Parts: sequence; structure tokens; C-alpha cells
Amino acid sequence: MKSFLYPKLTPPVFTWVRTENGLRSSGKVHEWIEPLTSDSDPETCKEADVIVLGVPLSRSSISASGASEFPDAFRRMWKGFTTYNIDEDVDLSQLVALDAGDVPMHVTNISRCHDNIIQASEVIHQHFSDSKVCAIGGDHSITAMMVKGLHKAKPESKIGILQFDTHFDLRDLTDNGPSNGTPMRNLIESGVVKGSNMYNIGLHGFFNTKDLKEYADEQGVNYITLGRARKKGIPETVMGCLEELTAKVDVIYLTVDMDCLDIAYAPGVPASTPGGMTTAELIDGVLTAAKHPKVNVMDIVCLDPLKDTMVQPTVKLGTHIFLTYLTGIALRSSI
Repeated sequence: MKSFLYPKLTPPVFTWVRTENGLRSSGKVHEWIEPLTSDSDPETCKEADVIVLGVPLSRSSISASGASEFPDAFRRMWKGFTTYNIDEDVDLSQLVALDAGDVPMHVTNISRCHDNIIQASEVIHQHFSDSKVCAIGGDHSITAMMVKGLHKAKPESKIGILQFDTHFDLRDLTDNGPSNGTPMRNLIESGVVKGSNMYNIGLHGFFNTKDLKEYADEQGVNYITLGRARKKGIPETVMGCLEELTAKVDVIYLTVDMDCLDIAYAPGVPASTPGGMTTAELIDGVLTAAKHPKVNVMDIVCLDPLKDTMVQPTVKLGTHIFLTYLTGIALRSSI
């Protein structure tokens, strides 16, 4: 059913049938997150704590990717999770979370898809100006477009990036275009985000060329290799990045590229690598970031359900990362 945001956003391919008693029946995520429909009151919805946005695009991926299937798989996975986080003694049902649906995509025209993402991001940030926005990708090219939409909605706000990633994502746009290998360079060269306001945690191994490192240095991009982050501690590394960003920007965009994880923990990513983060390390990093008052937008990208194994460990982990982010938001009032 179309919502008041149509045609900027369309209904998700899959939605759960909600019980009359809703959350009270089982405390499951699929009975808690409410879909936006034509019956939703635009003014009441503005009070939502969290807005979920599906961005099903992966035709712009350098490697073969079915990451466009993640928003659907993500929603289907909700039934396997409760709203209660026993580690933090937090029940997410205290938050109002709305599923705004998906950004419409063109079958063949990637540029139009990217324009649609920018427009959808802009309207989401305009209408839900006080809500936390969670974009569910899609490949990493969506991040540049989501940030550009945020910039259009709030041009006076300086934006910073906290990136969990195995890669710089600073490839030359001349050679690669707006692909999943270029989002950070795209933002730098478009003047939307300064390189000095980008912080990348998780680089490791043999998966970046030296010229990308040299470009990062030229632009003042801040990066902490996974080895250095482990020596200092993942939460401590994240906190250090956030402290520096806080002094420079108004809003921090958290982007989680699932290829930051070791292939043993996340087989369902297009560019899986050995030597990456463990599940626990990423969860700790995301929770630390989510507690910060300026981290008000996030995305999860490059998760390919079609490459996942039968029990879908990567889809489950991506859903866990999303709920961990919301846990951090819920904890803010008690910190």
C-alpha cells in the first residue's frame, strides 16, 4: 500500500502481517517495526525515533553482487529477533520505528537510480528531521547518494563519515564512475564532505592499491588499519575518531560495509576477504558509535543474500548490526 511519501519511496516487496495485539503477543521485531501506509498520519510519523529505508541497488557494484536483495531478506529476518537486548538490558520497543519502504530503482539506468536515492534521502531528512535514519543497501555506491540527500536537506550542517571497511572506496571516478568503489571520493570531489572529516576503520591485508593510500593522504582522510585498531581496542579507536569528528562536524554518518568482516564470519558479501573483523569486534564498534549523539544516520551495505549459506549467517549478522545501532540510540538517554 502506498504511503504519503510515494513516489519518492515505494512499498517494500515484503511486509509482515501484524497481529491485533502487535508487540504484546511475542516481543518480536517484525511485530514492532511499523510500515508506513496510506493510512499513516504524516504529522504523527514525524515523531518517530527511527526510520528504516530500503535501498535495493547493486548494479553499480564492481564485483558481481546481489546486495539489492538484502532489504527484502533483512525484513524477512525480523521474525528471528526479539526487541530485547539481554547484553545491555534494553528493550527496543521503547523506540518508535517505522519502515518507510524502498527507494524505487530503474532496471538499467544507474544514474537515475542514484538520483532517486538522493531525492529519497532528501525527502526523508526533510520530513523526519529529528529521526535517526537507517538505510539498508544495496552496494556502497548508495552511501554517497544518501549523504548528498542529507546535504540537500540540511545544507547548513557539516557532515562527517565514520566508515567500517576493508577498502578505502576512493577509486578514480574517471575510470570507475559512481560505483561501490568510489563513494568516498565522490563525496570529496563533489565538495559534500571534506577528506579530513572521513574516518575509516578496518583496512587490512592486500586489498587496496598504494595509489589509493596516497590519495587518502593528499586529501587528509583519516584511516586506522585493523591491526592498529586491535592494538588500541576497537571501542577505544571508535571513540577517538568520534571525539575528533565532534569538534569538526554537526552530524556523523555511520557506514558499515559488511566486507570489513573476515570471510569466516560473513560469507555473504561480494568482496569477502580473510583477516577482517570478527563479529564481536564489529558489534562493539557499532554499539560504541551508536551511543554518540551526533551519529544520527547509518547504512549497512554490500551484503549479498545470494552468496550467503543456507542458514543465512550474514543476513542474520546484518540484522543484528541494525538492532545494535538501535540499542545504542536507546542507551543515549541513560548515559
